[in-house]
Amino acid sequence: ISIVLLPTEAATPLENTVRDDRTSLHLLGTTYSANAYAFSQRYQNCNQWLAEILATAWGNLAIQPEPRITAQQWLANPKYQPTVFNVGWQPLVWLASRLRWLHIDDHPARDLEAAQFQVSMPQSLEAFVRQRYPQANRIEICYTPQHIIVRRGWEPIADGCTPASSDSVTTLPALWDSAQ
Repeated sequence: ISIVLLPTEAATPLENTVRDDRTSLHLLGTTYSANAYAFSQRYQNCNQWLAEILATAWGNLAIQPEPRITAQQWLANPKYQPTVFNVGWQPLVWLASRLRWLHIDDHPARDLEAAQFQVSMPQSLEAFVRQRYPQANRIEICYTPQHIIVRRGWEPIADGCTPASSDSVTTLPALWDSAQ
């Protein structure tokens, strides 16, 4: 789990935009795709909706007849970089087009030829926030049956939920100890 704490100058307009049902719902796409291309209006995933909310809030964008287009144009201007998934094998691109929640008809031909998808994901949103508001703070939490790790900072916790020396680690009692 990662949490990004925004500075007031970023949090206030974001809160106002999210609380405005008309705006936030107007930005909600009508057709879902888990791998929605980040700069297309055809599909949307939840992370893309958040990216477009951020654009509307931070760009102080008025609701337009096509608010998603306006938000995506704003995102492209400050160089928002979606996560690139290199599937690495052309048959997997074809397979994606056959799965219910994945689509390829919104992705640029050059990406499909390269067997890759550009999708808004939590890591691309975090990178965008960090680029735009370097004073934002990130907290990451992971757990195993043995411990909980809390890390403050932008460096992700290592695979396997392995702590670094600067992490806060809470040891959990073994499950069999609590059953006795």
